[in-house]
Amino acid sequence: MAGCNLFQAELTGILALGADNLETATSRRTLDQERIDAPIEVRLFTGTRVSGPVGWVPRGLESVIDETFARLDVRGKKQRIPVAIVKKGGRYRVDLLVGLTR
Repeated sequence: MAGCNLFQAELTGILALGADNLETATSRRTLDQERIDAPIEVRLFTGTRVSGPVGWVPRGLESVIDETFARLDVRGKKQRIPVAIVKKGGRYRVDLLVGLTR
C-alpha cells in the first residue's frame, strides 16, 4: 500500500494489540469519490475495532481493489481483504492479500 510511512504509529499500535487475521475495513469508492479520482483510504479491522488510516491503495490498483470488493459482494461475503503488516527497511507497510479472497 502507498502512504504507510505516514502511519507508523498506527501500525505499531495495531501490532502491539497482537491482532491476528487482519482485514481491510474499507469499502468501494462512492460516485463522488470516483468523479474526483480520490484515493482509496484503507483502515484495518482488527477483530475488535477499526483502526485509523494506515495508507492508500496505490494509483493504478484501484480497479483491482474495486473488482475484489464487487466479487466479494456478489458472493455475499463481507467486503474485507486480508492483509499482512510487514517490516521492510525498518518501517512497517501493509500488504493487501487480494489473492486470498478467491
